[in-house]
Amino acid sequence: MSRFPTDLPSPCFVLEQAALRRNLAVLARVQREAGVKIILALKGFAMHAAFPEVRRVLPGCTASSPYELRLAHEEFGGEVHAYAPVYPERDFPAYARHCTHLTFNSLAQCDRFRDRAPGVSLGLRVNPQYSPVETDLYNPCVPGSRLGIRAELLGDRLPPGVEGLHVHNLCESAADATARTLLAIEEHFGRFLPALRWLNLGGGHLMTRAGYDLDGLIAALRTFRQRHPHLDIILEPGSAVAWDTGVLVATVEDVVESGGIHTAILDASFATHMPDCLEMPYRPNVEGAWEPDGRGWECRLGGCSCLAGDFVAGYAFAQPLRPGDRVVFRDMMHYTMVKTNTFNGIPLPAIGILGEDGGFQLVQTPDYHRDYRNRLS
Repeated sequence: MSRFPTDLPSPCFVLEQAALRRNLAVLARVQREAGVKIILALKGFAMHAAFPEVRRVLPGCTASSPYELRLAHEEFGGEVHAYAPVYPERDFPAYARHCTHLTFNSLAQCDRFRDRAPGVSLGLRVNPQYSPVETDLYNPCVPGSRLGIRAELLGDRLPPGVEGLHVHNLCESAADATARTLLAIEEHFGRFLPALRWLNLGGGHLMTRAGYDLDGLIAALRTFRQRHPHLDIILEPGSAVAWDTGVLVATVEDVVESGGIHTAILDASFATHMPDCLEMPYRPNVEGAWEPDGRGWECRLGGCSCLAGDFVAGYAFAQPLRPGDRVVFRDMMHYTMVKTNTFNGIPLPAIGILGEDGGFQLVQTPDYHRDYRNRLS
């Protein structure tokens, strides 16, 4: 905890600048050596205080909703790519006005809107009928998926004006999954590739994770580009940009015991501040803790909401936790901040940036009117 100031608000998301720069260096290498374009998927990381750092490397963003579209346009700039499962009539004018690239999820939506986005490069999301994702909740290629068009529905030619195809079938996946995806695209949609300008490979390419085969990814992309040199290849990761770049700092407020089980209750909540821990579910890593193995003091970490299941089990510490102790959850930047909510009226965490020089900048604090009252009526 020595790297954080003693007066750090709690709970607080803390982005570590040095870690973000490390990830951006990896993304820059892939862009340079593979000859591809990488853009930021806002659904995974939308901390706009970090955008000045990110846009030094990445040329744009991808948005999946009107609010993400506005954030990309107003705070990031550059290219604005959009894909949404559906574009409601009321929202489409904003997409047409602000996007550089826009992908339709169905032929019906393409037919409805394609003549209403002049100057925008249009694409279709297709289902490559391959995904390595084993959890159905995160697998866009499950049978009957509403996401993407299967090859047999396209016939022999694409609708007029379509210049690109978009696939998204990965989730925190390895380089070999990207290579297999490229082969699946050629198998099912190869007949369309010669007439296209771009191919968007979506997200899920976890190239900043330790042990990821960067050389394998670069080789697969370069080989594909050699077969299709006219195509612009686009990747749009969210997790890879913010992977292991920051933490959520919380404070122990109480310790209770029931039936021999200790629970340290925090001023943070899994239900509101870390919902993926309950939805996936997964056990987040905590600094200074390990999985129980007969050593140390064992406990659950409990959230501050009234939800009975607002806890995660399976932690051991060298010493019993006491009120006032800080608990630091690792790797909390991607797909965590964007999913926070105010169930139970619990305030959102503060947000700050820890600079490479050790200085701390507080960039956001919770606000009752903005975050809770005015959102509900």
